[in-house]
Amino acid sequence: MIETISSILRNKGRGIYSVAPGATVHDAIAMMAENGVAAVLVLSEGKLAGIVSAKDYASKVVLRKRSAKNTLVEQIMTSPVVTVTPEVTVFECMAIMTQRHFRHLPVFDQGELVGVVSLGDLASAVIADQAFKLDQLMTYVGQK
Repeated sequence: MIETISSILRNKGRGIYSVAPGATVHDAIAMMAENGVAAVLVLSEGKLAGIVSAKDYASKVVLRKRSAKNTLVEQIMTSPVVTVTPEVTVFECMAIMTQRHFRHLPVFDQGELVGVVSLGDLASAVIADQAFKLDQLMTYVGQK
């Protein structure tokens, strides 16, 4: 059975990496590299102000020959940010990401930021679900 975002967060954890709008893009990219993630949230006074990704860095800094050390996150972040709740299904999130052309969704539960899911997290959930169903089918076929 395909999971909800709640079950994905239970399995992967609720780690949130964030920077302030006034941080440099270099600081954001360094945080991404240090933590093995491709996006960080932009929080201003504890509230979600935006999201900045490696894709934003490539298209809005590198390709425009800007300096990551002299460019602020608020200058390249995506805002407003599309968010989901823990009850949303994996397939619903995949549809949102496909339609909107992005790879990360912050998750809010009753107004509180509780995590971020990536397209990779969703793909892993689908693959695990398919493997489970295939195993069940093979077990059933083997018993007949």
